[in-house]
Amino acid sequence: MNDGRVLGFTTPKGHSLMVLLQKLHFVGMLIAQFLISTTVVSAAYAFNKPQVRVTTTFADFDARIMDQWGPGGGKFVKISNDSHHPFQERTFGGAKRTEIQGSRIFGSGYPYGANDSSTVAGRPFPFGTWPLWWGQNFMGSNEYGPHLDAIRPGGMLVSVPLRTIADHFNITDTEVYYAIGDKESLLLLMISYVTWCHVVPTWPSRFDPRLPNSTIRLENIIQYFRASSFAVASPEYNNIFARLSSSNSTESTPLPDFIEYSPFRQCINNATFHALPILNKPPSLTPLGKFIVALAFAGEVLIPAFVVVAIGIVLGIGTLFGTVVLSMRYILCSWMPASVKKLLQRRRERRGNRHATAQAIARVRMQEL
Repeated sequence: MNDGRVLGFTTPKGHSLMVLLQKLHFVGMLIAQFLISTTVVSAAYAFNKPQVRVTTTFADFDARIMDQWGPGGGKFVKISNDSHHPFQERTFGGAKRTEIQGSRIFGSGYPYGANDSSTVAGRPFPFGTWPLWWGQNFMGSNEYGPHLDAIRPGGMLVSVPLRTIADHFNITDTEVYYAIGDKESLLLLMISYVTWCHVVPTWPSRFDPRLPNSTIRLENIIQYFRASSFAVASPEYNNIFARLSSSNSTESTPLPDFIEYSPFRQCINNATFHALPILNKPPSLTPLGKFIVALAFAGEVLIPAFVVVAIGIVLGIGTLFGTVVLSMRYILCSWMPASVKKLLQRRRERRGNRHATAQAIARVRMQEL
C-alpha cells in the first residue's frame, strides 16, 4: 500500500485532510517558536545587566533579583518554611533605593523592622541581604556570621581598597578608603568605582574582623549602606561612639575635614548610593511584552485552531454546494421531456465522436512523423 509521509508521521493513502492539518499545525508551531524566541532574546537583551540572584526556597527555586541601579520597592515577602532556610518566616524586600543610606552606626539604614535598636538579630532584610558581621556577637550579629557565607546573597564578606589615579582629584596618595560587603556586590560596584571615580581596579579579599592584623575595624566605618550590609571605611577615621550598641544613636565622632570635603570620598559615596545592588520588585511585563506573548500564544494555539475551523467551514460549504448541484441535476433529469433527453443524448454522442476523431487524427500524424 502506498503511504504518504508528512513530518515524520505515516498517514494512509487518501487521508489528505489529515496531512493538510498536520502541515498547518506545523506552520503554526513554527510561528509560535519564532515569536517566543524573539521574546526571550529581547528580554535577555533588556535585562542583561549586573544582578545578584537571591534564592530562598528549594521547593520551586523561587528567587528574586538584587539589581544594580534598580529602584527597589514593591511589596515585601516572607521567606517560606518549606526548605529549612535559617531565616524562614522573615520578611525581605520592599525597600527603595532612596532609603539605602544609613549612618556611621552599625544597625542603621533599616526602612522597617528595626524595633530593637540594641540588636540586629531577628531583623528583616529590606534590601534582600543580611547585615555585616563584626565578631564577638556585637549587637547580635553572630547569626549572620561566616557559617552562613555559603548562602549569603552575593557570597562571602570581602573588602577592597579604593585608591584613585594620581592627581585626578588633587588628593594625597595616602587617601585610601575601603569598601566592605558581599563579594558579588563589590565586584559589580568596582566597575562603577573605576568608571566614575577613577579607582585603581583591585580584586577583593576575604574580610574577617577577628584577625588581629585586619585593616578595617568597626571604628573606621564612615558610612553604612543597605541596612548595614555594606560599608565604606577609612583607616584614618576613628569613631569612639561606634560600640555604643544602639542603631538609633546619632552621636559619632565628626569626620576630619580631609575626609568630609574630599571629592574622592564624595564620588565613592555617590557611586555606592546609585549602583549598589538592591532587591527589586518582581518583574512585570510591559505592554510590548504582553503583546509579544499574546502573539506567541496566537501562533501556538489560535492560528492552528483558526485554520482548522476555516478548513472545516470551507469543506462544509463545498459539500453542501455539491449536494445542491446533484439534487438539482436529478430533479431536472426527472422532469425533463423525452424529446429534450433525446436531443441531449445526440449532443453527447456527437461530442464523443468528435473526440474520437481528433484522437485518430493525432495517431496518424504521430505515425507519419
